[in-house]
Amino acid sequence: MKKFERLDEATAPDGTVLTLYRHDGAYYIRVDGVELMSTRRHHSEDALAAIVCEPLASFPNPRVLIGGLGLGFTLRAALQMLPATAHVTVAELVPAVIEWNRNPEYELARESLDDPRVDLRLADVDEILAASPAAFDGIMLDVDNGAGALTTAGNARLYTRAGIERASAALRSGGRLAYWSAEPDASFEKALRGAGLTVETKRVRAHDSSGGWYTLFVAQRG
Repeated sequence: MKKFERLDEATAPDGTVLTLYRHDGAYYIRVDGVELMSTRRHHSEDALAAIVCEPLASFPNPRVLIGGLGLGFTLRAALQMLPATAHVTVAELVPAVIEWNRNPEYELARESLDDPRVDLRLADVDEILAASPAAFDGIMLDVDNGAGALTTAGNARLYTRAGIERASAALRSGGRLAYWSAEPDASFEKALRGAGLTVETKRVRAHDSSGGWYTLFVAQRG
């Protein structure tokens, strides 16, 4: 049996420790021993991008924001759907996550990050939202396991009423705001509606036809 190879470790600004592993050609990021994401299970990240970006394929100059680079699958899927005139801002808070994806020794998101449509920022996505009123046609937030299953305490403000309102205010008219979550969350859905958003939830699998189920919250300004 092949062993997990520990490649690197990084500490987020709030002290959370992220560890990068490789096993049998796949890559994993774990937090305190709990798998946060992997290259073997990314169907839900692809679905997150599709929900937001497919409707923008015919837009002349769509602008989208991705909160959380992860292992690059949301970005990769978004680029496949968006036109050549798109502008894709990616916010990642942990410098090492960017380094891992750019590392030519790892088969991650280096090619996607080199796409001329991509504006990669070492930044807190919440700060970008606050500074970007009516700036984006689509926003995809996949910065943790969701409002009820946080692994990084600093991400909690994204799921508060004020955080939701900042995200909503960053949308252009008709834009979509989508959150990835490890679990269903009736309280968070209620908070989205309380902020004046229309909300649809979608259950998607880790793989196309197998694996665990995750929840996508898709919101629009009413």
